[in-house]
Amino acid sequence: MAKIAGPGRPGGGAVLVTGGAGYIGSHMVLALLDEGRGDVVVMDDLSTGFDWMVPSGVALVRGDVGDQALVAETIRRHGITALAHFAAKTVVPDSVADPLGYYLANTVKSRALIETAAGAGVRHVIFSSTAAVYGEPATSPVSEDVVPDPINPYGRSKLMTEWMIRDAARALGFGYVILRYFNVAGADPQGRSGQSTADATHLIKVAIQAALGQRGHLEVFGTDYPTPDGSCLRDYIQVSDLATAHLAALDHLAGGGESLTLNCGYGQGYSVLDVIRMVKEVSRRDFEVRLGPRRPGDPAQVVAGAERIRRRLGWTPRYDDLRGIVSQALAWEKALGKRRAPTALWPSR
Repeated sequence: MAKIAGPGRPGGGAVLVTGGAGYIGSHMVLALLDEGRGDVVVMDDLSTGFDWMVPSGVALVRGDVGDQALVAETIRRHGITALAHFAAKTVVPDSVADPLGYYLANTVKSRALIETAAGAGVRHVIFSSTAAVYGEPATSPVSEDVVPDPINPYGRSKLMTEWMIRDAARALGFGYVILRYFNVAGADPQGRSGQSTADATHLIKVAIQAALGQRGHLEVFGTDYPTPDGSCLRDYIQVSDLATAHLAALDHLAGGGESLTLNCGYGQGYSVLDVIRMVKEVSRRDFEVRLGPRRPGDPAQVVAGAERIRRRLGWTPRYDDLRGIVSQALAWEKALGKRRAPTALWPSR
């Protein structure tokens, strides 16, 4: 049975971070705390998150965002006024194999969450969307004005939720910022959080695991795409920069700003083979790379048109550097290796 853990914060002003024990959500929690915004509550079912990723003193609600009774009680008990919704399934090939599971997790449960939050008086919503809503864009970089045309169930499940949020906001009077992420990478520069799922599919993590001998090889899915070297081209945004974009979005809404849909990326693309070369260079280790066929649901290139978020939110990235991103991810993976050793770095809650 789901339970609420951690200190209550009655009195209002708290931010509920769903998926806050996971990769991106945990960085949002750190960003809020670093800014002195102590009223933070995490909701996570811990299916892919970890309780030890939630800092001491932050309330952790263990449960499902589709549990409307739990969500309503959490909002009431902690005085939640803003929602940052990260909880989701995010692996494109898995969505092709299990579309109904993705529509349930990403669309149906988000509908329940938004209904409950809006009904309980939450006035500001930040939604974690994805560049996958664009599908195979005809132009690159891709701007927010491009009509979404997702090519996989993951992207469709996120686009459906975008539609629901816009319609509900008009009807119910709350403000929102929808952030469409490009490829999230790296780790907290202070070493407090990073991608921690052992079987994650993020390219940089997988390449680093291969460099550290945790995987026998790395497979490249497709080398015949219409890109400079034939491998997929992506825009890699550092995870702490992404978290500060969410802070800027919250400030925008708190200041009376209009609802927005914005890309989160740098406007610079790197190929799969570019990333592999950088991981080998930074780690100073070689590893086997196998060239395989294309993977279902992968577009050839997706690079952000990133001007609007800087202009509208005043967001300025700090970590736009592939070498630095790879170095952070490598340091985090080594720290995880120590955590899995008998003397853990961090205790469980």
